[in-house]
Amino acid sequence: MIHKGDVFTWKRTFTLDDVLEFGRITGDQGKHHIEPDENGCVMVQGLLTASIATKIGGDLNYIAREIVSEFIRPVFTGDTITCEITLSNVEVFEGFKKVDMKSVYRNQQGKEVMYGTSHGIIRD
Repeated sequence: MIHKGDVFTWKRTFTLDDVLEFGRITGDQGKHHIEPDENGCVMVQGLLTASIATKIGGDLNYIAREIVSEFIRPVFTGDTITCEITLSNVEVFEGFKKVDMKSVYRNQQGKEVMYGTSHGIIRD
């Protein structure tokens, strides 16, 4: 059973292959996603970064109705990003729950790279 205030986390380290494959699938192939910088890294697509939360959503059988993301700083290949989701509201109805979530994404230095909110449902 889920409750308001529950916290879930998932982390992922992004590779060049991840970024190139996401770019191939979505068409998001801006130079910053395919040409390495002076450190040999490329910038990870924002939506690929945001996708970390889909692991948690999948585990909860969550069906999103709205997702809002604010991208604070760039993420690069080799970065390990941890997504922390807090259930900010859970309302129980017959056959489903309405759920509101807040998320914060941090890199391996603990710096926030993204914030988000989402609301949707979990069917019983």
